[in-house]
Amino acid sequence: MKGVLKQNLPEKICSTCMRPFSWRKKWERDWEAVKYCSQKCKMR
Repeated sequence: MKGVLKQNLPEKICSTCMRPFSWRKKWERDWEAVKYCSQKCKMR
């Protein structure tokens, strides 16, 4: 994801709260498996 502007980052919809969230560096390796926007939503 080098050289990509913040406004052009990929987005997903959280499975719990149904809000959109953007790609983060810590999710670089497993972006396809990410379903939740936060730990709070994951625990719900």
